[in-house]
Amino acid sequence: MISRLSLALVATGLAAITAAVPARAQGPACGGDLGSFLNGVKAEAVASGISPDVADRALRNASIDRKVLSRDRAQGVFRQTFLEFSQRSVSANRMQVGAKRMQQYADTFARAEAQYGVPAPVITAFWGLETDFGAVQGDFNTMNALVTLAHDCRRPELFRPQLLAAIEMVAHGDLDPARTTGAWAGEIGQVQMLPEDIIEYGVDGDGDGHVTLKTSSEDAIMTAANFIRSLGWRAGEPWLAEVSVPSGPFPYEKSGLRQGMTVNDWTGLGVTFRNAQPTSQNLPADLLLPQGRGGPAFLAFPNFRIYLEWNQSFIYTVSAAYFATRLGGAQRYDAGNPAPGLGDAAMKQLQEKLAARGHDVGGIDGILGAGTRAATRAEQLWLGLPADGWPTAELLNRL
Repeated sequence: MISRLSLALVATGLAAITAAVPARAQGPACGGDLGSFLNGVKAEAVASGISPDVADRALRNASIDRKVLSRDRAQGVFRQTFLEFSQRSVSANRMQVGAKRMQQYADTFARAEAQYGVPAPVITAFWGLETDFGAVQGDFNTMNALVTLAHDCRRPELFRPQLLAAIEMVAHGDLDPARTTGAWAGEIGQVQMLPEDIIEYGVDGDGDGHVTLKTSSEDAIMTAANFIRSLGWRAGEPWLAEVSVPSGPFPYEKSGLRQGMTVNDWTGLGVTFRNAQPTSQNLPADLLLPQGRGGPAFLAFPNFRIYLEWNQSFIYTVSAAYFATRLGGAQRYDAGNPAPGLGDAAMKQLQEKLAARGHDVGGIDGILGAGTRAATRAEQLWLGLPADGWPTAELLNRL
């Protein structure tokens, strides 16, 4: 599954990285002889308070994993539509297993919500999407993956701190350098978290004195709740709700993120809820139309921003938030009949035209990102088309 870090890597890979490794680092910041590099990492770890024996044990057998570099260089981009991705990821099996997990760990979920304000369906949806509830956690040696990416000079400022945090986890007895495995970019456990986040937000949910997200579901649940709260989760508030938009003329240009609308504004325009309606009419709400006015429609509330912190892909975040509403009892969305989208070549052609009109589309890459959606909405409005942000052949032809 595409993790929070993986999407960040796509973004950072598009621009030159100039941030420096902390000045206390000794030895080469990246590249060069691996032994010299590791000696510098060990020195920095010891300077931070790690015992020399632990630092040596953590890195003694570390090596470069060429498969990690291959995965890093070949990162794919997210090209599925919302209907394609959500129907595949929010499967009947995941719904059934998710319901069983919420029942199996009901006491732990209750503790998580009491302490951190995050309800069970939200945690469970991330759990399911990230690792299929722990079944698929990645088979890359975590220490080697982090050594590889910290030694590589593409993003040492991102991965060297993660490597040092992994050494700290070794000191805590929560990471085995030889046996701990995870994702290629260093994420660990059932909810795929990075070592720095585990150090800062890890919670011993099962009371054994350790935070082991790989093997302890209780630790994973409590740690995920703590981490989600740290992103700004607002206890007792919804995150997403499916709605129906009235037929006929409608101000679709008001759709999209951060438009300053409220629940009361939308209901005043004829928007109705397919499931339970939020109790507060003054709650900020954004109308999301992931496949335009012909497809599913949702109102996203302030808690939805936490999903965007977890993962920068719009399609992933809407799917994850929708999955959580389903686990919470919402009905399956109305798929509607959206207009066909654009293929890769046509999308790039559209982006070129939008860029020529002065819009920042974030690159001619064929990806329907936030910039392309906003530019599409602006040009649709100018052309007198329903400004729903969904690029179609009609828009391309008009331009």
